[in-house]
Amino acid sequence: MVIIEVSLLSGFIMTSKSRILLENRTIVKKIEVKANVVYIYLEKLNDESQTFILQLEQVIQVKNLKPATIKIYDYYQPGGLQISCYSGVGS
Repeated sequence: MVIIEVSLLSGFIMTSKSRILLENRTIVKKIEVKANVVYIYLEKLNDESQTFILQLEQVIQVKNLKPATIKIYDYYQPGGLQISCYSGVGS
């Protein structure tokens, strides 16, 4: 099982539409939202490229917004952790 752990930008939440779109993908086993982190559980990954789009909604204005992290790791072998950052959202 693979986990994608998305820390949300300060002042943002994931939209319910985004959750529905993710849950309808066959590769997605489960989604959890805890505080400001979204956990996307995948059954497995293969060599095919996958794109996941999370629609975020700003609920609080935050000055000097800091980048947030995205972590991807195998649930059973978390040592192979991959980390990326993002700092903004598209319109």
